[in-house]
Amino acid sequence: MNYLHGRSARLAAITLLSLGLLACGKQEEDDVAREPVAFHEEDSCHVCGMVISEFEGPKGQSVGNEGVRKFCSTAEMLGWWLQPENRISDVSLFVHDMGQSEWSAPDDAHLVDAKQAYYVIDIPLQGAMGATLASFADESAAQALAHEHGGRVLRFEDIDQDVLQQAASTQHGQSMH
Repeated sequence: MNYLHGRSARLAAITLLSLGLLACGKQEEDDVAREPVAFHEEDSCHVCGMVISEFEGPKGQSVGNEGVRKFCSTAEMLGWWLQPENRISDVSLFVHDMGQSEWSAPDDAHLVDAKQAYYVIDIPLQGAMGATLASFADESAAQALAHEHGGRVLRFEDIDQDVLQQAASTQHGQSMH
């Protein structure tokens, strides 16, 4: 009986030690800096598979330990993020700051934290398929675009699938790519 008890204790100690070592490795993985990356001509959208560079307007990306996912629009990225299986992902989300970019060619030097951005919806500017959501780091720049085009400004936490569907419905019938 003592033999079994001693063997079980050793097995338990080895298991705990192994779990401890795995946790140390996980901590190093979690500490990896997550920075936005540049978009390239050949990049395709993670959701629809279309070539991202063929569309105007702001783009989005998800950067995590599993790699980078790029999206042809902020709406595509937000729609992806709102899926339950993606919301549990440990990723950083980035979008173009359109206050620092031309609509026809968003500048990758001005990618900002998507969760801190302001989004202008219900505007007639063309982007990728579906809704066009212009993203801004600065609230006053977002308000100016909304005022100019009759749109409205939302924060990241205000956007859900219903908002995306309503925005796409509003744009349906307008000339889009």
